[in-house]
Amino acid sequence: MLAPANHAEYAATILKPYVTEKNHWIVGHHPLFQLYFFGEHVGKDPNLLDRYRDHPFYDATVEFCGEWDQVAFDPDYDTLPVEHFEPMVREILNRKPYA
Repeated sequence: MLAPANHAEYAATILKPYVTEKNHWIVGHHPLFQLYFFGEHVGKDPNLLDRYRDHPFYDATVEFCGEWDQVAFDPDYDTLPVEHFEPMVREILNRKPYA
């Protein structure tokens, strides 16, 4: 809701001090990787993720999108309410920031 045009950049910026470099990269790049699933339906190349094939976090981002992000678009997906995740988010944001 706060940044629909660049939600990944927004979220990655907020999380950067509190998560690993790998998780920061995944959050920041997941929209491009998500195009694999729907790019052809919105006039985008679904294979843009290939430009990062040699990146050390490529496989982890593919896994994140396929196992977590993509299924979030399924209205019938069995999920927990957002309140369930609030303590986890608070725990992360209450961490001492990385260097």
